[in-house]
Amino acid sequence: MTSKTKFKRRLDGVVVSSKQEQTIVVNVQRRFKHAKYSKFVNESKKYHAHDMKNTASEGDKVTIIESRPYSKLKKWELLRVN
Repeated sequence: MTSKTKFKRRLDGVVVSSKQEQTIVVNVQRRFKHAKYSKFVNESKKYHAHDMKNTASEGDKVTIIESRPYSKLKKWELLRVN
């Protein structure tokens, strides 16, 4: 087999908390059209992500990708700070 990496989901969001050691909480907002009412709806969700070097701080725009489970809640890791 070739050494291609598997496709991983990628999300963009804003860091809302970086108080934990090697962990950031990222708020990801998505905008979609409601199926029944045809109104645009904003929906947000928080993800816990692994930040190995503690580079991200609150308010930073970041990109996170899927990864192996680090803990009960941490299943994402920091790709880059935008």
